[in-house]
Amino acid sequence: MMQQAQQMTGKLQEVQEGLGRLTVTGTAGGGLVTVEADGRGTVKRVSIDPKVVNPADVEMLEDLVAVAVQEAQKKAKDAAEEEMKKLTGGLGLGGLPFKLPF
Repeated sequence: MMQQAQQMTGKLQEVQEGLGRLTVTGTAGGGLVTVEADGRGTVKRVSIDPKVVNPADVEMLEDLVAVAVQEAQKKAKDAAEEEMKKLTGGLGLGGLPFKLPF
């Protein structure tokens, strides 16, 4: 039993490392704002098309950035869920009796 727990811990660490190397992209405004994140949902890069930069309408730009970040984080969560399904035999993150640190 202890050996199985250690193997599972090792596999979880591998999944976390893999998610850290994965890149997901979220976009908003038809690609005017693009956010790149790793598989854990950590934002790595934000690109903003100069056409959308309007000092008179900063609120719209803020909204586009927020939407792109949310999309990238959702994709990261979905990728993590898929990796966990592989590891747990189809249970995914929701099927575990504990919360993972990512």
